[in-house]
Amino acid sequence: MSDDLNWLSATKLAKLFKAGKASPVEVAKACLAQVARQDGKVNAMSLVDEKTALSLARASEKRWRKGEARGPLDGVPLLIKDILLVKGWPTLRGSKTVDRNQAWEHDAPSVARLREAGTVFLGMTTTPEFGWKGVTDSPLTGITRNPWNLAKTPGGSSGGSSAGLAAGYAPLALGTDGGGSVRIPAGFTGVYGLKPSFGRVPAWPLSPFGTVAHIGPMTRSVGDSALMLNAMAQPDARDWHALPFDDADYVKKLGNGVKGMRFAYSPKLGFDVAVEPDVARLVKAAVATLREAGAKVVEVDPGFADPAATFRTIWWMGVRGAFGALPATKLALLEPALREVFEQSKAITVEEILEATKQRGLLGSQMRQFMEGYDALLTPTLPITAFDAGKLQPGDAALTDKWVNWTPFSYPFNLTQQPAASVPCGLAGNGLPVGLQIVGRMFEDKKVLRISAAVEKALNLKQRPAGF
Repeated sequence: MSDDLNWLSATKLAKLFKAGKASPVEVAKACLAQVARQDGKVNAMSLVDEKTALSLARASEKRWRKGEARGPLDGVPLLIKDILLVKGWPTLRGSKTVDRNQAWEHDAPSVARLREAGTVFLGMTTTPEFGWKGVTDSPLTGITRNPWNLAKTPGGSSGGSSAGLAAGYAPLALGTDGGGSVRIPAGFTGVYGLKPSFGRVPAWPLSPFGTVAHIGPMTRSVGDSALMLNAMAQPDARDWHALPFDDADYVKKLGNGVKGMRFAYSPKLGFDVAVEPDVARLVKAAVATLREAGAKVVEVDPGFADPAATFRTIWWMGVRGAFGALPATKLALLEPALREVFEQSKAITVEEILEATKQRGLLGSQMRQFMEGYDALLTPTLPITAFDAGKLQPGDAALTDKWVNWTPFSYPFNLTQQPAASVPCGLAGNGLPVGLQIVGRMFEDKKVLRISAAVEKALNLKQRPAGF
């Protein structure tokens, strides 16, 4: 059994810990052993701290033995994206521009809440520099690969977290999502990822990409993400954007199903986008399970034009703000494509920024009104399956301003700040995972999780990459 502990869910591990049938130390050792076996080929970890992990696991083990566990996440291993601050660990953000020789004295709010919940920190996961793109490679850590096919990308920018989950490193991972960076890698690697409503999970320091950037849980099951959100949504005064704390229990009523709900199903969002046939087929089949479970499904587009230009302006300005004060010696250390984006950002005018802000507001208003008629909007997570690792986008094109073209279903809902999740819905003919995106009404994170759980239950997938 010990060889399989690293594959168990947090929900299952909590039951075993409570019954004394497994210990947090055994689980931590199993996870660390899996990292040691597999990460030479996957490259999902930017830092592994065995000493800290085992120390946290031993403390958790003592709490469980005394009947003083802090909750169902106590003793469960966690991977943390190298974007979020962790006390005692250098947060390098995938970049050679960050000085590791400084005081690392703070936990980001989400990290702090999961530390308080007793999770066992295994290490930090890879990211492209400052999470700027939808794949995961960087000058600092090299190329991260997809466990389903090591020649393919796991997506990004939370690709290290998704690859680590898919490779069996841990049940829990933290990701960030400014344009799809939780949902894209979740879709490409067959795991679950949730972008909560903006402000649901407090953030500090705030992302250079501003109010499109969310922090979310990534797991191999919907229930585990609900457990994580219970901890992560706790208040933190450092984030002045944070939503008022509502003390919601995201696990409660998770299994209540979707009977009587009404869903909008939009296969292409109304955009001129080529969706791979296997992706379209699997997403349509997943949507059908919701209809069979008692929901009403209406095929309809939300009615907005592709907001790529609006998103690009906002995202490029985030890059400009992040690197505008860097000296030339530091700029030279950036990935060439990121330097190109920085140079492009200099041409953006104040008028263009104001217009992007205006268009974003119009889109947000339109989606709030559209969602009044539906409990959720259903789309593919991505129009394609994972492409070759080390590339910015599919094919041979290398235009940096086109990288959002292959992610048309994700970034619109960063602009609107709605909760959105990617739930696995099967494997394409090429053996690579496909995801269904569930976009909820603003603030209705509980409902997104509940719908996700209904899909998970109906499909009952048993997906695990060969060789892992």
